[in-house]
Amino acid sequence: MLNDYLRRHDGVLTLPQALDAGLSRQAVHRRVRSGRWRQCSRGVYFVDDRPFTDAARVRAAVWAYGERAVASGLAAAWWHGLTMFAPDVVEVTMPRNGSGRIRPGSKLRRRDLDVADIVEQRGLRLTAVALTVVEAAVRIRGGAKIMDRALQRDVALRELWRAHLRNKGRYGSPAARMLLQAADDGAHSAAERLFIKLLKQAGITGWRTNYPVAGYLVDVAFLRSKLAVEIDGLAFHTETEHFHGDRVRQNAITLLGWQVLRFTWLDLTEYPDRVIATLSAAISV
Repeated sequence: MLNDYLRRHDGVLTLPQALDAGLSRQAVHRRVRSGRWRQCSRGVYFVDDRPFTDAARVRAAVWAYGERAVASGLAAAWWHGLTMFAPDVVEVTMPRNGSGRIRPGSKLRRRDLDVADIVEQRGLRLTAVALTVVEAAVRIRGGAKIMDRALQRDVALRELWRAHLRNKGRYGSPAARMLLQAADDGAHSAAERLFIKLLKQAGITGWRTNYPVAGYLVDVAFLRSKLAVEIDGLAFHTETEHFHGDRVRQNAITLLGWQVLRFTWLDLTEYPDRVIATLSAAISV
């Protein structure tokens, strides 16, 4: 039973779990004194016969605050697979009436969460995907790509709004509202929203979003020029199946006499002037 705990929990376990597995308090203390177990915090241990992974670090940080604590912010985003790298500082949320001091390597936020905003994955309590997205997206520069990935994974925009409204007044709430409002601009990814922003700043008009052509919805269409603009978000079209589907889609649109331009997130963020120049040349033909 002990090995099962360790295998499922990245080598981390709590004192109650150790007792549940049949160990006595004295047996736990002997393992700590011998160096076989590392005490991460009071009542939380890591069995030091394996690498101390990011998953172990996040788990230990959250469990250090007790059974009512949850991973939140970028820590929850990483656990959900919305970001590639675990944050150096683990954000933990616990109820307002919870006790405990802030521990090294973690950032504590105190607030009461709705049950709809808490899930458990691999034995760790964390904020649900929708709340995680609206919080993590404003934690770092360029965090809109977290919302982009979520929307591309079929997380409904209405679910993001509901999570946001259930948690008004939290840290970062105004910035999250601005991102959500941008997501309502008729474009489905952060990259598309950025492209629309560039169009408006450049004073370019005559375009429609999600316009049907050849049985497909074109991201942005210029009807007078018969120009279809396809925008690729950071996490979009990365699989072989999607790559092939994009080519079939582009060929079908081209055969109807439309010109197709593709821009990536990198184009829009690093070379916006070049994007506008290319587009202006295409619609002026």
